[in-house]
Amino acid sequence: MNWNIDIKNYQSYLRIERGLSKNTIDNYTFDIERLCLFLDANQIVVSPIKITEETIQQFIYDVSSQVNARSQARIISGLKSFFSYLIFEDYRTDNPLELIESPKTGRKLPGTLAIQEIDALIAAIDLSTQEGERNRAMLELLYGCGLRVSELVALKISDLFFEEGFIKVTGKGNKQRFVPIGELAQKYIHIYRTSIRSHITIKKGFEDTLFLNRRGGQLSRAMIFTIIKNLAAEIGLQKKISPHTFRHSFATHLLENGADLRSIQLMLGHESITTTEVYLHLDRKYLAEVMNACHPRK
Repeated sequence: MNWNIDIKNYQSYLRIERGLSKNTIDNYTFDIERLCLFLDANQIVVSPIKITEETIQQFIYDVSSQVNARSQARIISGLKSFFSYLIFEDYRTDNPLELIESPKTGRKLPGTLAIQEIDALIAAIDLSTQEGERNRAMLELLYGCGLRVSELVALKISDLFFEEGFIKVTGKGNKQRFVPIGELAQKYIHIYRTSIRSHITIKKGFEDTLFLNRRGGQLSRAMIFTIIKNLAAEIGLQKKISPHTFRHSFATHLLENGADLRSIQLMLGHESITTTEVYLHLDRKYLAEVMNACHPRK
């Protein structure tokens, strides 16, 4: 066995058996390749089935001087997953990271936008351009439905069920969910489709893709980041934001207005309620108000 073959087999396992997306698989692979670079740089010749805990410890020590605790924890987690796969395939009987602890990182709370800031960003869009109508519809969807940027760019016309008030979203691991869509987002999508998209020469294979670039193809995730970054600069917003900020704001504002955590979990497409629970830490003042209003011993 060698690293390249094992990595390719592992990628196939992640894609076929676990149904993970290309981006997630790339992240897992990057951690293993980083270990391989360390082995090459230190002239350590060892196969995946023979590498020891001591060698892994050397690598972790080396990488700890280059990345923060959160990245270090992610690398350890990624490598644990790889060696667990080797055990699953009966190539190893032990995991060399079993006794290696991840550094404590604390819980990183997601950044959010106030409703007024979201309104200002959308109002700053130049609607005199073709891209303006598209961008307005995209931002309304990011905030109105809590989409990930990858879900936004992959959205199909055939995923729109406006009569029922839902859109079908394909999330991580190709898992699908139905998310309610408001009248405002529906309105702006309709405007974009009828006044802009219908006049674009569409590339073959993208006829069903909702949001298109100037060349009639699918938008890149990087383009969405750029659009939002430019709008933030336009209104002088000092916060560092990304497409994910709209998703966090969606969840936070729902919670603040009385939505239950289980409903938010379903709309966000979180596999575990634990992931959604981070929003409980965002507004302690709101939680205190809920306690005072609802608890019988207030």
